[in-house]
Amino acid sequence: MIFIFDKPASPQNSLIHLSFNHLLENVSLCLSSSLNWRPGVRHSTFESLRLGRSSQSIASGVLHFWDSLNFKKDREFVGITVLFLDEKVNSVIHGFTPVGRANHYMPSLKADSIVKIDRYEVVRCSSMYKITDHPFLICFISLTIIDEVITGAPEINLQSRLYCSTISK
Repeated sequence: MIFIFDKPASPQNSLIHLSFNHLLENVSLCLSSSLNWRPGVRHSTFESLRLGRSSQSIASGVLHFWDSLNFKKDREFVGITVLFLDEKVNSVIHGFTPVGRANHYMPSLKADSIVKIDRYEVVRCSSMYKITDHPFLICFISLTIIDEVITGAPEINLQSRLYCSTISK
């Protein structure tokens, strides 16, 4: 309900009117600042990953990806391996999608892009396939969603960290 006063009939009405004007100014400030506000992508970092299917979202940079081949079986294509970079300095983890889902996820993978990944599985990385210092591997499952982040992305400087030292020797 809004009251409009032609003239303040009493000092009380004058105070109410001033308070109402003050409230309108604050609402106007809040509205104008909320129009400029850009929500960030809600996400977890690699440090918070836990084994198993995850309900967390992670936002990371795609450093590089390549076809994974089984050299014991005449270079048979077995899937796609991806190197992801976290917003934390020198935090790299690798991901893998098996051959059956490779065509589905390939269009979502662009080197030097920032992506948000939802509904994935975190497994312990075997020493035989370990390519980063991170103990875990992100596996794309049938429910996995990968979206490129255009606005509100965490700050991940892909160019300056491209040659970081976390790739296992």
